[in-house]
Amino acid sequence: MAKLQKSIDKRNALIKATIELVNNSGFHATPMSKIAKMANVSPATIYLYFENKQDLVNKTYLEVKYKYTEAVFKNYDTNTSVKAGFEFIWKSIADFKTKEHEYAFFLNQCDNTLMIDESIIKEGIKYLQPLLDLWKRGKEEGLIKPMSNHLLYAYTINPLSFLIMVQKRGDFQLDKEHLEKAYQAAWNSIKTTK
Repeated sequence: MAKLQKSIDKRNALIKATIELVNNSGFHATPMSKIAKMANVSPATIYLYFENKQDLVNKTYLEVKYKYTEAVFKNYDTNTSVKAGFEFIWKSIADFKTKEHEYAFFLNQCDNTLMIDESIIKEGIKYLQPLLDLWKRGKEEGLIKPMSNHLLYAYTINPLSFLIMVQKRGDFQLDKEHLEKAYQAAWNSIKTTK
């Protein structure tokens, strides 16, 4: 049992080091040797858990994406109205991104670069299914503009990533009033005039 826990701890240390180094240096400036050193394991140990650097980053992405969506959809009620459901999900995303800066920044890096394999991106999108289902229902009910999910995400969720980034740099403080205005802008950008 202690051996299993030690193995889990090493893998978790590698994931944590990957997130931190990619956030601070970028994907290309993060060699496996640096990851191993930060995780306090030998470079050869990485290959017990991951095939290569790409596999490590892909699996880190999926793990972070899972934690993100698990937190966001934890208390989500699929039977709520489209507007109330969107508000709940959007504010849960905002809460996660403001509290879990490192995870949010890592996901932002992954979503805005080509460092994650396409098949892994598609797998990660499945974790967002409750939001995608809500948008589908909203379009069917004529409450949400008939736009692609990529456009809906770009207008509603991506601005949060930008706000978190400028807050991290110290250029802006995302307080309750700003969050409420950002939510209203997100909803107004996708709702129909119905």
